[in-house]
Amino acid sequence: MALGLRWSHFTALVIVAAIGGWMATGDLVVGGQGNRPDQGDKGTSPATRNGRTDDAPFRVRVETFTAMSRTAELEIRGRTEAEARIAVRAETTGLVVERPVSEGARVRRGDLLCRIEAGAREAKVLHARALLAQAELDFEAATTLSKKGFTAQTRLRALKAAHDAALAAVKEAEVERNRTRILSPSDGVIEKPLIERGEMLAAGGVCATVLNDDPMIVTGQVSERDVGKLARGMTARINLVDGQTAKGRIRFISRSSDTKTRTFRVEVEIANADGQLRAGVTASAFVSLAPTPAHLIPSSILVLADDGTVGIRSVDETGLVAFLPVTLLGEAEGSAARGVWVAGLPDRVTAITVGQDYVRAGEHVEPVETDASSEPARES
Repeated sequence: MALGLRWSHFTALVIVAAIGGWMATGDLVVGGQGNRPDQGDKGTSPATRNGRTDDAPFRVRVETFTAMSRTAELEIRGRTEAEARIAVRAETTGLVVERPVSEGARVRRGDLLCRIEAGAREAKVLHARALLAQAELDFEAATTLSKKGFTAQTRLRALKAAHDAALAAVKEAEVERNRTRILSPSDGVIEKPLIERGEMLAAGGVCATVLNDDPMIVTGQVSERDVGKLARGMTARINLVDGQTAKGRIRFISRSSDTKTRTFRVEVEIANADGQLRAGVTASAFVSLAPTPAHLIPSSILVLADDGTVGIRSVDETGLVAFLPVTLLGEAEGSAARGVWVAGLPDRVTAITVGQDYVRAGEHVEPVETDASSEPARES
């Protein structure tokens, strides 16, 4: 080039000239403020514009919720227990000569569990019966003579007393002999402790243990807040930890609480004729309660009052915000239902679903019905 200027030098001069021209005709911004008074509000700083207050209400998104009938279930957690666990004890002493049952065997009421050696007990029965026969002959002869006037009434009465004593002696001997046969007092399953054949069994000693598992019982504890919702005869759905399910009914509700936990014992009875249910298994009983009105709402709209009360913020027809406390009933079940069930709201309520954290009770807002195209924002 003519003066030895390179192309890059020429480009730099053009850029510098352009910047100089813009600075001579443009705005000078100092501290976030423009220097052109003809800009009006646009000439104020962002901080000034954001801090300005006016009468425009805060816009919030709202949705109307209507009460529905809700059938809740109360869960009772506990364990299965047998109806009874009976230690069958001997009433006499002797050597065990027969024990036809074994551990795990199922028995019926009246089945033989143990037999003790009879020994002299059979002989005592025979002796007592012989004495009874002699007493009957004496009494019959005295009765015949008394009718003819040959026997005094006192002798007749003495023979009658001897006859009765002999009859009582026979019954006592037979009872003692029958005690050698120990029978099952109920249906059930044999468990330990269990006497062995050939052992000496003392009076009061355990012959066998019978576990009566029909019906099976689910026992659990219910809080003092929920016990009033239950009643005898209510049906229950039972889930056992081993995967089994069953149906039962409430048969017992304690009238007094545990002094330590302040809970009440509840028993749910389950039929177990086939013996499939086992005792000592963790179980949950679900009892359907009476239907009550409730609202299904998103959990995201719940707020806390200054005192910690859980509730929602609602608006009325005039846009006035109010805080409404609620009682949490539980989460909604099922894939289609999402949210939480609450009680304590009017049958129909318009709740703030977006923006509820930025308003307070008594404030007027501009409610915007739920719509995909609307976004709540504070007017500037």
